[in-house]
Amino acid sequence: MNKHILITGATGMIGKALLQSLHHKGYTVAILSRKPTPVKDAIVYVWDVPKQQIDVNCLDKVDTIIHLAGAGVAEKKWSPARKQEIINSRVLSTQLLYKALKEQPNTVKNFISASAVGYYGDCGEEILTEDSPNGFGFLAHCCKVWEDAVDQMKHLELRVAKIRIGFVLDKSEGALPALEKPIRLFTGAPLGTGKQWTPWIHLTDLVNIFISAVEDPLMMGPYNACAPYPVTNETLIKTVAKQIHRPVWPVKVPEKVLKLLLGEMSSAVTMSNNTSAQKLLASGFKFEFLRLNDALANIYSK
Repeated sequence: MNKHILITGATGMIGKALLQSLHHKGYTVAILSRKPTPVKDAIVYVWDVPKQQIDVNCLDKVDTIIHLAGAGVAEKKWSPARKQEIINSRVLSTQLLYKALKEQPNTVKNFISASAVGYYGDCGEEILTEDSPNGFGFLAHCCKVWEDAVDQMKHLELRVAKIRIGFVLDKSEGALPALEKPIRLFTGAPLGTGKQWTPWIHLTDLVNIFISAVEDPLMMGPYNACAPYPVTNETLIKTVAKQIHRPVWPVKVPEKVLKLLLGEMSSAVTMSNNTSAQKLLASGFKFEFLRLNDALANIYSK
């Protein structure tokens, strides 16, 4: 029997791709949205996270919730108010779902949530597994309180999986177009030392990871959603430049300059996460794109 899925954050880059893939596989999909705007291939329900209001009809016949909602980390500079907004959008939305599930009769058995490799903080060359400790800094703190809120779902006897997402590669949305822009303008250069590890993943593989988490009852706890072969920032910049036939400057953009331009948010591009995908591979998941060259070649051939 096909499962009935409820998705939050379905209008974002990952959510849109996931919705399309689930629909093609024959799933019934409902989404929670801030506005009652119709969405193709989905039933739309409305919620208001700041006011802690939700249409509880969204839980009707739902087997699995995929929780992607959260304010964009890189959309604005990290003022104290913006940082609190980023945290609240994740934690309060999770708490609202928990409250609805606890108080309303429902058939939900699985809760699959996004998280991020920022959980580990800046770890240099250390190889990071899902058992590695929570790190330091705003992103690490944000991911920790986010995952703590998600783990409350275990009290409702739900299967919980947390997908710690890395640098998602997609041509039209997300971080890649922002990275690509200066390269196209002939101003591309490695950021900071350029030696920091960047755990990347093709959007297609990320969508398939979420679908695997839906379909595999043994997938529980955190999973690093990154290709098995992370690269340094310098390699990432040079590989993108090669794909779009642009040169890269032989100098690096100093961390001081990045901090001047981005403020505290510069830590998001200078931190090093040398993540391991071994737990995901051990679950039986098969990547379509193992190597960065192949992933970018696929993206830029479209």
